[in-house]
Amino acid sequence: MMATAPAGQKTIGQNTVRQATIYRMVMPGHFCPYGLKATDLLRRQGYAVDDQWLTTRAETDAFKAKHGVTTTPQTFIGGARVGGYDDLRRFFGKTVRDPKALTYRPVIALFSMTALMALAASHAMLGTPFTIRAAEWFIGFSMCVLALLKFQNIESFSSMFLNYDLLAKRWVPYSYVYPFAEGGAGVLMIAGVLTWISVPVALFIGTIGAVSVFKAVYVDKRALKCACVGGDSNVPLGFISLTENVMMVAMALWMVAAPAALSVAH
Repeated sequence: MMATAPAGQKTIGQNTVRQATIYRMVMPGHFCPYGLKATDLLRRQGYAVDDQWLTTRAETDAFKAKHGVTTTPQTFIGGARVGGYDDLRRFFGKTVRDPKALTYRPVIALFSMTALMALAASHAMLGTPFTIRAAEWFIGFSMCVLALLKFQNIESFSSMFLNYDLLAKRWVPYSYVYPFAEGGAGVLMIAGVLTWISVPVALFIGTIGAVSVFKAVYVDKRALKCACVGGDSNVPLGFISLTENVMMVAMALWMVAAPAALSVAH
């Protein structure tokens, strides 16, 4: 008597193949990305996928009504519904990130990339990646990218910024000026020109920012989100958030001190 394969599996010759059925929307005006992700995940987990397309809105609505679900894709294994893409990830024991969870990942990713950019620029221009100029470029690049992220939605940034910045609370337009000041100072610092503008600007906004963050986090003990990478981020306001402001202050002081040190040496 032939053995019966467990639910969700099919025997082909001497091999047992795990099977799954997925229902996902594939329409002329809409191609569900989560359906593609779920299909790819199943295949990477060693499943043969019975890929069922829902090609019309009526067909999709009928499927949802039949199974009592509100979203697609939906995956079935062994005749039992597993659920959508996040449910499928949980089924395989994989992490499902909460989109509202606080994380430093955007800041870490940004500084990692700008550091690599600075090292690359130094290697291209000076023949070696590890130079003082690379450190200067790292800060300048970081300031420009941080400003760029704020420019993506300056209204959202200003609203979040007003939660803790001491100057912005007293003069609201400063919350709109800040990205321009940060980006402009960063560009001038990268170019190494007009330091009489970039240094005071970086020193001013960096000092106010550092004091504001310190007061909000360590004095007032407030749990806030940082607007440093834009107003739509979930970066918590804290020690790492001080980095943006400390870098600007350090760069401004360095640009003042370095020429003075060189003149004394000569």
